[in-house]
Amino acid sequence: MVKIRLMRVGAKGAPSYRVVVSDAQSPRDGRFIENIGWYNPLTDPSTIKIDADRAKYWLGVGAQPTDSVRSLFIRSGVVERPAAATK
Repeated sequence: MVKIRLMRVGAKGAPSYRVVVSDAQSPRDGRFIENIGWYNPLTDPSTIKIDADRAKYWLGVGAQPTDSVRSLFIRSGVVERPAAATK
């Protein structure tokens, strides 16, 4: 399975993340297929830069985003916020 997830980069105590498409079996900071953006949580407000076209392509071919990446996609406007579940 292909996943869209965060890959940690940056110094100790100063994390920064790349948003990458990788095989689910690859290590967190290991081999990846494509780099589609980056995220810096240390700036105020947090900086999010994602290539929306490539993200939508990978979602269209079945790549599964992690929960944190799904949240970043919603915050950056790549995907719509899901409707609240009603009973």
